[in-house]
Amino acid sequence: MKFGIGFANILHWSTAQGAVGFGQAAEAAGFDSVWTVEHVVYPDSYASVYPYDPAGRMPMTSDTPLPDPLIWLTWVATATATLRLGTGILILPQRNPLVLAKTLGTLDSMSGGRVSLGVGVGWLKEEFEALGIPWERRGQRTDDYIGAMRALWDADSASFDSEHASFSGVSVNPKPANGRVPIVIGGHSRAAARRAGRLGDGFWPGPKEGSSMVGLIDEMRQTAAAAGRDPDGIEITLGLPNTPMDDPVGLVQEVADLGADRLIVPSFLFLEDTAETMAGFGAQLHAAAG
Repeated sequence: MKFGIGFANILHWSTAQGAVGFGQAAEAAGFDSVWTVEHVVYPDSYASVYPYDPAGRMPMTSDTPLPDPLIWLTWVATATATLRLGTGILILPQRNPLVLAKTLGTLDSMSGGRVSLGVGVGWLKEEFEALGIPWERRGQRTDDYIGAMRALWDADSASFDSEHASFSGVSVNPKPANGRVPIVIGGHSRAAARRAGRLGDGFWPGPKEGSSMVGLIDEMRQTAAAAGRDPDGIEITLGLPNTPMDDPVGLVQEVADLGADRLIVPSFLFLEDTAETMAGFGAQLHAAAG
C-alpha cells in the first residue's frame, strides 16, 4: 500500500520555506505523495454547504492563506526527487483546459513524471459565480475538459469538439513525461463514482464512513465494467473521517479491507515537530502494511 498526505498546502506549510520543508520531510519519511487543496476565492458569505464537516462550513476564514496548488507543488518539485505531486482536489470546471494542459504538461515534464491530477466538480456555488463560470452542467464541463486535455497530450495538431471545449489543429508542448498525467476523480457522490469508472485513472471518494465508501467503490467498478474498462486498473485512494495515530495497524487494515491502493492521512497530524512526527508515523504505517 502507498501512503500520502493530504491538505498539504495549508497552515505554516503555505509559505515557500514551509512547502520545501514539508515535501522533503514527507519524502524522507517514505510517503509516496503529497496532495493539495484549493479555492481560488473565498466568498465573504455563502449558502453552499461544505460536505466534509457536520457544520457545513469550511475550516478557514477569508484571510487564510491557501496557495495555488500547482505553484505550491512546483516549489515542492524543485526540492524533492521521488515524491508524487497531487492535487486533492483541483476544481476542474473552473480552469481553462488548454491552459491547464500546458501547465500540467510543463510541471510533469520538468518533475520527471511525478504529477497526479485529482479533480472534482466543486461544491461552492458562490465561488463559481464570482469567477463568472456557470454552476449548471459543471459535471459535463468536467468530462469535456478531461477529454480536451487528453487529446492535447496524446498528439500534436490535436482536435476536440464537445459542448464546453472545441478546437482543431493545435498543439501543446511539452507533453507529460509518460504521455499523460494520471487523473484521479475525487468526490463523495454517485456521479463522481460513475465518472471515475468511465474516465478516471484513479478514484478518491470523499472521507466518509466505510459503508458509504463501499457503495461508491462498487458503483465505480460496475460503471468501469459497463464501459469496457478494467475496474482493477483504477487506483483507489482513501482517507478516513478520523485518522487514529495510536492504531496504525487498524488504520491500514481498515482501508485495505475497503480495497484501497493508497491511504491519505491529513497534514494536521504533523503540526508539531513536522519532520520527526512524519518520520515516526510513516515508519509505523509501513510496518503495519508489512
